[in-house]
Amino acid sequence: MPDKITDADGFSKVFDVSRETTDLLEEYVKLIKKWNSSINLVSKSTIPDVWHRHITDSAQLINHVPSHTPLKWVDIGSGGGLPGIVISVLAKDRDPRVDLSLVESDTRKCVFLRTVVRELGLDVDVIEERIELLPSLNADVISARAFTGLSRLLEISANHANSNTVCLFLKGQTHNAELTEAHENWNINVESFPSITDSTARLLKIKGI
Repeated sequence: MPDKITDADGFSKVFDVSRETTDLLEEYVKLIKKWNSSINLVSKSTIPDVWHRHITDSAQLINHVPSHTPLKWVDIGSGGGLPGIVISVLAKDRDPRVDLSLVESDTRKCVFLRTVVRELGLDVDVIEERIELLPSLNADVISARAFTGLSRLLEISANHANSNTVCLFLKGQTHNAELTEAHENWNINVESFPSITDSTARLLKIKGI
């Protein structure tokens, strides 16, 4: 696990990104701080650690992107754009194959997301709807962070997956219990990677839903 990342410079050293990328992420952090008091995008207590708790935590997904191209990426329950906006910023510089859609049902959060997309010049589709009500999005990658339990995530994702879909789910300290429950009803291929921001958390890479 890398040292705690507290700013853009620390992030750049870990992820080896351009100055343009860190500039965009700094603008995103400013927008989170500006809007958070009225919309509650992230827990207020985590704002001082936003680079580590949210930006870095989200960014670790980029290292698990499949190699095939093009790449339709759907982020479920995007909220304030974590991990979706972070992935979009990184992909703009490192992996332009990514065609990203953020699915969020909260109107105020969608207003925030569209503001971020506009001000950062990102090519991202913000879909204001409950993911359960959408027709299949035929995603190559499906991501989620702090959205719902793993079994429910798999149920939702199955409706938007194709035969090669990779799911990238950031899970906390209950990951083992959630995996045990999920295996009771799902025959899935799971790789579990230690989180780079939290020793009790995992990044679950799931195929074959």
